[in-house]
Amino acid sequence: MSGRQSAEERKTQIVAEVLRLADEIGPDRLSTTDVARAVGLSQPAIFRHFPTKGALWLAVAEDIADRLQESWAASEAQAAGPKARLRGLIGAQLSAISATPALPSILFSRELQVDNPALRDVFRGLLGAFQGRLVAVIQDSQATGDLRRDVSPEDVAVLLTSLVQGVAIRWTLGARGFALVPEGLRLFDVKMELLRAKEGSCDA
Repeated sequence: MSGRQSAEERKTQIVAEVLRLADEIGPDRLSTTDVARAVGLSQPAIFRHFPTKGALWLAVAEDIADRLQESWAASEAQAAGPKARLRGLIGAQLSAISATPALPSILFSRELQVDNPALRDVFRGLLGAFQGRLVAVIQDSQATGDLRRDVSPEDVAVLLTSLVQGVAIRWTLGARGFALVPEGLRLFDVKMELLRAKEGSCDA
């Protein structure tokens, strides 16, 4: 393996390998020795790029956060109207999980839940940012009369976030035996039908 990569290129490679290995062997079993072997470096060389294992995981979380926020923004920019924006956001989140299958395991790992508060804070902030985007679009949908207004936007956002999390866990536990994005969007459409404002309803 070439040693002529820049420090930033090497960091990017290391982060990508952590995500691959976290999916392959599990985030809690993953060691810096595993990472070093995968990228063809010594373990001390890993620590020259990331001074601690916690710092390495934080870089992984920040990489995920950057990619998620870019995908949310792109999905909203491409959508016309609140209904399409909402579906786009859910689709973007499902697509990101499908592309990074280690994500559900990381969210429930000891590394995140117990050992690394900074990692937990990044993901908590991501969840808050995603729900905030959903709330804004749900408010627009209620204002245009597409969604019933007797349910708070915050509650709808929690329901939709829970839908994504639930189908992702089912996908993971089921050995990814179904296509995550189509199944998640199918359930999203069911949920939206239940929340759609009905003609003549008095939910204002």
